[in-house]
Amino acid sequence: PEHQNICREEILQVLGGRDTMEWEDLSKIPYTTMCIKEALRLYPPVPGVARKTTKQYTFFDGRTLPAGFHAAVSVFGIHRNPVVWENPNVFDPLRFLPENVSKRSPHAFVPFSAGPRNCIGQTFAMNEMKVVTALTLKRYQLIEDLHFQPKMVARLILRSLNGVHIKIRPVDPQVWEKS
Repeated sequence: PEHQNICREEILQVLGGRDTMEWEDLSKIPYTTMCIKEALRLYPPVPGVARKTTKQYTFFDGRTLPAGFHAAVSVFGIHRNPVVWENPNVFDPLRFLPENVSKRSPHAFVPFSAGPRNCIGQTFAMNEMKVVTALTLKRYQLIEDLHFQPKMVARLILRSLNGVHIKIRPVDPQVWEKS
């Protein structure tokens, strides 16, 4: 709830009385952006990727992968690696403060993959998540339903076997009367 409240305050300050987001607003919600990134770190939409080497690859320690080798990379595992992330299972948006990001490898956070075959739509997806999150939190409080804990399963995408259950409460009780 505390992160949601900080995001809501940030969003209300940027939007003022407006009900819509402008392009310029997207860069003015840094805490909300950090929360989205932290959610992507803990629950990457695509939990793993596979690649095939086109030529022999030699690691810094001398080990090699031959050309044509199929490798699988666990994005979920990278994002929860305790060598890279302190308290990796704790939701902490401050990990994405610029001074903290600069201390990590650019490959420590890869929800959209990395390199030449990364997600072509990642900027659009991030902006879309910012708009949806901002407009949702402006109007509603999202409350975890403690009776239903998601049971995560990794397939092509990360999903919950039993759904994601939340309670939605309007921030303004009169919102139901207005719609």
